[in-house]
Amino acid sequence: MASTSAKPTLPLLLALVTVVIPGPGDAQVSIHPREAFLPQGGSVQVNCSSSCKEDISLGLETQWLKDELESGPNWKLFELSGIGEDGSPLCFENCGTVQSSASATITVYSFPESVELRPLPAWQQVGKDLTLRCHVDGGAPRTQLSAVLLRGEEILSRQPVGGHPKDPKEITFTVLASRGDHGANFSCRTELDLRPQGLALFSNVSEARSLRTFDLPATIPKLDTPDLLEVGTQQKLFCSLEGLFPASEARIYLELGGQMPTQESTNSSDSVSATALVEVTEEFDRTLPLRCVLELADQILETQRTLTVYNFSAPVLTLSQLEVSEGSQVTVKCEAHSGSKVVLLSGVEPRPPTPQVQFTLNASSEDHKRSFFCSAALEVAGKFLFKNQTLELHVLYGPRLDETDCLGNWTWQEGSQQTLKCQAWGNPSPKMTCRRKADGALLPIGVVKSVKQEMNGTYVCHAFSSHGNVTRNVYLTVLYHSQNNWTIIILVPVLLVIVGLVMAASYVYNRQRKIRIYKLQKAQEEAIKLKGQAPPP
Repeated sequence: MASTSAKPTLPLLLALVTVVIPGPGDAQVSIHPREAFLPQGGSVQVNCSSSCKEDISLGLETQWLKDELESGPNWKLFELSGIGEDGSPLCFENCGTVQSSASATITVYSFPESVELRPLPAWQQVGKDLTLRCHVDGGAPRTQLSAVLLRGEEILSRQPVGGHPKDPKEITFTVLASRGDHGANFSCRTELDLRPQGLALFSNVSEARSLRTFDLPATIPKLDTPDLLEVGTQQKLFCSLEGLFPASEARIYLELGGQMPTQESTNSSDSVSATALVEVTEEFDRTLPLRCVLELADQILETQRTLTVYNFSAPVLTLSQLEVSEGSQVTVKCEAHSGSKVVLLSGVEPRPPTPQVQFTLNASSEDHKRSFFCSAALEVAGKFLFKNQTLELHVLYGPRLDETDCLGNWTWQEGSQQTLKCQAWGNPSPKMTCRRKADGALLPIGVVKSVKQEMNGTYVCHAFSSHGNVTRNVYLTVLYHSQNNWTIIILVPVLLVIVGLVMAASYVYNRQRKIRIYKLQKAQEEAIKLKGQAPPP
């Protein structure tokens, strides 16, 4: 919409200049004012005079309305009115046979009748050129009229309007749209600068227009949804897109089989998403088109996928009895449904898939808590899907008690802290006692006891349950202090004998040493005697 501000009072500027045009003799004609600067539609008084001394004919030639206000022998005063454009009134005279004239310059100024910023696009893509168009109607003089394009208070461009005042003029300027321009106000302002004529700078501003910018990534919305939907399940459909702007203005939704399921959309700073929870029923078609649509500005981005609906029941795994006694026969059977086939049953050698597989076994204690696993497969849209079932067999059997569970020989030191570890196993879990053969004394199992000499003996450990019993002899030897004394009595004589042998060896060695020394001394004495009895030379 164009905006026209209130027009200020338009002053009239006159330049009173006399122009002398030489004529016959000293005759001169002049016009007052020589220059006039006035608002459009204004009026001005023009005085034509002459210095002619002869018969004179004096007049004013103009394209505007004129009224002769006063006159004298050699002057006339005219009023010109309704001045709508620039012009040059002409004073003329006939002095005798000589004609002369003088002209004035009248300049008209006016404010623009309207200043309008042309409508902006509904949406402008970020990174694309945006052309701003300012439409100016009227305004004079155009040489002193300029148009300013603004973003808020920021000046983007200042350009002269130019052209004829009667011709509308459009000023354009191109900017590169950015995310920061979203919500920015753009406007156009005209400036009529009359300061050179001693007046002011007159402005007129258009109505502001708000710009909306948008930006989209090069990618399409991302669907995070399984390709296969199983009847009887609840499936989550999720679609998202990142890197768009402004995310708050975007709309994203999911469409399944031409219908819009109940869904929730989320907008964050630069991403949007839509989530739907769908109950898959038998009424669904076997193939369903899924669409994710994003709308922003005048752009639409879309992702499509075809989903396959299937019905797949888990295989039925049965045991003829879940709990049996040891030695009983158990039949294990696995059946597949809904077009699927059994591909694996634990306990059966691999074979081509069939709708049913079974086998029979004789239950043993090793089969207690044995898990049987059955797997069925169904091909859907070129993919193999698997479902499994597991059952556990419980076998009832009598107690077991062997060397690994209960050691047959134990040796404990009297006074030490010891625990008898003897554990039987079976199903149901057996009870167990250990009693001495001689007197039936009870030896606690799994209890820390201080060892005494009287605990020595042979014990019978008895494990029993509703499915049988078993016994095992356990020999317990207690090392007590008297046994230690005998050890000392034996060790002392041995030590004394060793010491005696050492001392005897030392005595023999020292005696032989003394004998050697004695013999050496005797030999030396004999040598001296023989030397004294020898004859002189």
